[in-house]
Amino acid sequence: MSINLSNSPTSFPKGFLWGGAIAANQAEGAWQADGRGPSQADIMELPEEYSRLGSFGGYVTRDDIEKALNDKTGNYPRRRGIDFYHTFPEDLELMAEMGFKSFRTSFSWSRIFPDGDELEPNEKGLEFYDRLIDKMNELGIEPVMTISHYEIPITLITKYGGWTNSKLIEFYDRFAKVLLDRYHNKVKYWITFNQVNDVYDWGEFAGLGILKGEYENQDEAKFKAVHNQFVASAMTTKYAHEHYKNVQIGMMLGVTGTYPKTDKPEDIMAAYQLNNLHTYFFSDVLAGGEYPGYMKRYFHDNGIKVEATEEELKLLKENTVDYISFSYYSSSVVSADKPFELQDNENLEASVWGWSFDAIGFRYAFDSLWDRYHLPLFIAENGLGAEDTVEDGKIHDDYRIKYLRSHVEQMKEAIKDGVEIFGYASWGPIDIISYSQAEMSKRYGYIYVDLDDKGNGSGERLRKDSFYWYKKVIESNGEELE
Repeated sequence: MSINLSNSPTSFPKGFLWGGAIAANQAEGAWQADGRGPSQADIMELPEEYSRLGSFGGYVTRDDIEKALNDKTGNYPRRRGIDFYHTFPEDLELMAEMGFKSFRTSFSWSRIFPDGDELEPNEKGLEFYDRLIDKMNELGIEPVMTISHYEIPITLITKYGGWTNSKLIEFYDRFAKVLLDRYHNKVKYWITFNQVNDVYDWGEFAGLGILKGEYENQDEAKFKAVHNQFVASAMTTKYAHEHYKNVQIGMMLGVTGTYPKTDKPEDIMAAYQLNNLHTYFFSDVLAGGEYPGYMKRYFHDNGIKVEATEEELKLLKENTVDYISFSYYSSSVVSADKPFELQDNENLEASVWGWSFDAIGFRYAFDSLWDRYHLPLFIAENGLGAEDTVEDGKIHDDYRIKYLRSHVEQMKEAIKDGVEIFGYASWGPIDIISYSQAEMSKRYGYIYVDLDDKGNGSGERLRKDSFYWYKKVIESNGEELE
């Protein structure tokens, strides 16, 4: 029997998981409710004056934490979020109205283990996620749950040094097992760490809980912490595969497409090396099962000592993830004269926050990841942060529709290329607190939330024009994009 090699997919697969994504620390609020302990997100203040092009500093000291936790007057938007802790039933109903097939959110670690190192979980915290996940299932929305999304309990940072301490593997393992044991029949898709590769600059604190000024070799501390997260992720994957055959464990990358600034061979090599260091290293370990040679050379050349036991390397090799999820918003360029430094691409337009518009880079990310790993892909985040204006109770966000349309078109092109994509969770379907600076005014949603940067407003939810556009996209399974 002959096979027609010209056959290729022409549209999104049946059962494609259209939906959206948020994070607990940017939406739930209720930061001290029902026994929840403080997390790293709760110390992130939005000052009176700030630059749109800045971001929350990744370099946090022990004094910064103490000051923030004792501050009774500062503006800490993540502490209040959009009150999703109380409004989730109505918010999910709006997403169901759009036809959502999936919804990605995360567990607040300190809501379940307030200090992170307890032997038993906080039942009140788990009861909230019982209600949340049950509501998703009731509405026919597939939960996609991230175990750890930039929300390390503060005690694990101040007492243990964050992920630099291998004790966190034990604490995370306990946390993950509690979740898997409780929700394995209700949640099929899991992500171990949000954007596990976001460990540079601000990500040292956000992703790893590393404090400034406490390590003689900060880079070495960082990569030791990364290794501990790799081991924790593999342990969770192993436990899930041994106990619950119905679940799928995924990893997540934050992908910023990076091109050479010119066609000089030196710039091309600089882009290749940066993509390896910032992106593929993490998936080569968690999806490929091994530390790649280029990373061993990087450690050697930069005087970084990272050690692993034979047992840990065996664990990584034998417990790779089932799928890869990733976020994508924009792209950058790099040059040999500024290696490992992302630069703006002058050929592209950008938002007022400086994020370039590059839908073709989205397809490039799909094709590159598929060619490297041949694992199913899931879009965990993609969207446009913009300032929205309410006019007579309506929000005309054609700019957001334009951005999303171009990216969905390129996702379809990747499917035609033969890439296996099973879902798209745009960020974020409802306005939430921005992570980069804790702004409310940087809005992503199809649903407008009437709150400002200081928490003033009615909290009313309004449907934007993009709400009705995305509803048509889902109804047509990606065929109707106008």
